[in-house]
Amino acid sequence: MSSAASGPRSPIPQTARPAGASTGGGTPLTLCDRAPRVPAEHLVAALVPPPRFDAVRFDTYVPDPRQPSQQEAVSVLSEFAAGLGHAPEEKRGFFGRRARKAGKGAVDAPRGVYLDGGYGVGKTHLLASVWHAAPAAPELKAFGTFVELTHLVGALGFQQTVRTLSGHRLLCIDEFELDDPGDTVLVSTLLGRLVDEGVALAATSNTLPGRLGEGRFASADFLREIQGLSAHFRPLRIDGEDYRHRGLPAAPEPRTDAEVVRSAHATPGASLDGFGDLLEHLSRIHPSRYGSMCEGIETVCLTGVSPVPDQSTALRLVVLADRLYDREVPVLASGVPFDRLFGEEMLAGGYRKKYFRAISRLTALARDAKVHAA
Repeated sequence: MSSAASGPRSPIPQTARPAGASTGGGTPLTLCDRAPRVPAEHLVAALVPPPRFDAVRFDTYVPDPRQPSQQEAVSVLSEFAAGLGHAPEEKRGFFGRRARKAGKGAVDAPRGVYLDGGYGVGKTHLLASVWHAAPAAPELKAFGTFVELTHLVGALGFQQTVRTLSGHRLLCIDEFELDDPGDTVLVSTLLGRLVDEGVALAATSNTLPGRLGEGRFASADFLREIQGLSAHFRPLRIDGEDYRHRGLPAAPEPRTDAEVVRSAHATPGASLDGFGDLLEHLSRIHPSRYGSMCEGIETVCLTGVSPVPDQSTALRLVVLADRLYDREVPVLASGVPFDRLFGEEMLAGGYRKKYFRAISRLTALARDAKVHAA
């Protein structure tokens, strides 16, 4: 924890609170006062598609007619999900030890899929659709981000995580990270154990922004990193532009401090925090608890947004942005625009795909917040 974390909080501008004005929504909440404790069993129960993707299905995905790979992905994934209805004994024949005992000459189609594509082409929508369409009880299916899966291993331990997930029919992993060798090896080892138990796998990851258009760079990277598991995955390339920006206006300009504070007081369920205070608070909370920290918040209001000072802070902010986006929580902010959160060095480095994703998602949430600012 940095020494600044224990210092006084940045004051919320008092000039933004007109004397005698009605606050409407009452006194806003503050994320900086929230430090939830999440039992390990709750982390397992929470491995379902987030609220934003709770109602999505294959037939609600709208393929870009200019990108035939998107419609192809819908067809392939629909067939993949339907094929997961076999009994566990049959399913093991595709993946694990029982398949190897079946003798030579038994060649089966891959029972895992990997969605390779850029930002905002609908990979998470499609991955959640696989989860919803798979013919198994919800408790036999798990859906989580790569980060959430590593946090689960940290909370339960490796062996207990294997035991907990080994009875599942399907594990969906969103945003598989290829830029953290240690975590990639950890998750790859976990997946190898789950494959041996007959668990079907589906995963997504982003092509690095600087490598867009270079064919199957991300697919090759993914399949190399998971090494022995590669034979179990069919890579699907999904081309297209970020739907969050398709035909939409540019990101809204940041509000003034006064507007943010007025809106926080006028919006029921809003939180209000100084941006610097929130970054310090995140350093004291494990990222696995960021989702619980946001529960019940209707709008996040931030004053004084400024460029993130270092990579550790930036990566924590990325996780918070993901959790807010999953929960469809609008973000109303003053300060610099969200596309200036991360410096040029960060956007050119190994974690750049995370930063571009965070910018895209925060921009979408900023658009959502416009209707709350009137």
